[in-house]
Formats: sequence, C-alpha cells, structure tokens
Amino acid sequence: MRGCTLAAIPLALLVMVVALAGVMLTSGRGAGKFDGAQNRLAAEFSLPRLGGGAPVASADYAGRPHLINLFASWCVPCRAEHPLLMQLQAQGVVIVGVAYKDEARDAAAFLRQMGDPYAAAGLDPDGALGLELGVTGVPETLVIGADGRVRANHRGPLTEEIVANLILPALAAETTGSN
Repeated sequence: MRGCTLAAIPLALLVMVVALAGVMLTSGRGAGKFDGAQNRLAAEFSLPRLGGGAPVASADYAGRPHLINLFASWCVPCRAEHPLLMQLQAQGVVIVGVAYKDEARDAAAFLRQMGDPYAAAGLDPDGALGLELGVTGVPETLVIGADGRVRANHRGPLTEEIVANLILPALAAETTGSN
C-alpha cells in the first residue's frame, strides 16, 4: 500500500504542473496592451518586399502616423483579426505588414485569400525585425507616430474594442497633435 502512495506522488505533481501551465497559458497574461514600448523610437528597418520590388523601409513612412502589423499565414489569430485590418485600411489607415517567420509564398497566398490591407508588406523570415520591435509573437500591432515613436502596442489579435479604445485614439492623438 505504501508503494502505491509513493508512486502516486510524481503523478500528482505532474498533474499540478500541467494544470498550472494551462492556467497560465489561458489567463491572457502577455496579451493585450503593452505599455513598455510606448514613446520609444521604433526600430528602423528595410525588409524585402512581399511579391518583389523595392524594399519596404521605415523611412518610407516617416512623418506620418501608421500601423505596423506583424502577421503570419500559419497564425490562426491573424486570420481572426484580418477583417478589422481590412476595415482600418478602408478608413484610410496606413498599415505596414510584416510577414513574421513566414514563407513568402505562404504569406502571399494568405493575402490573396483574405485580402490585402497593407500599404506594403515586408518579409521578416528570421524574426530579426520582430526581435528589434520587442515582439513576443503574432499577431502584434504597433501604432507609430509621425515622429517615429511607438504610440501604442497591442499583443494578440485586434478586436473591435481594442481598435476603438486603443488603436484609433492613438492615431487620433497623432492627427490632432496631442501626443
């Protein structure tokens, strides 16, 4: 009997660790608004353009507010947020796409299927730009001010609430000049 009790201890510990990991993964910690990035200069970049042509460079968007949206064809939450990106683009919001750790053909197929909300999309196949931007995964969206500073950052998929309460106010503050 005592041997059965001792044998159950490692199993009970394993169950507790798995349960704790499950709670931490589903608690939403790490997703959402990330204030640590705000008001720092966004990383300068020049990325190969999805589909070829001139590189996609941060300098091309200097002096005007815009979004940087990191996405990937393999990212299920990226598909969920995509209609909101299409709506923002239709409202005149300039969005720069970054295909994060993705194959060019897969990212291009994703945009053909879902629609292309991006003024330009660059390729970050090894995640170097994502690392410079402080990205923890995809999707992630940054509001970049006309001065090149990060005005807002959201980790995880955009929702209507996040767009209304974080993204659009940060863009509006840029257009009215109240940083």
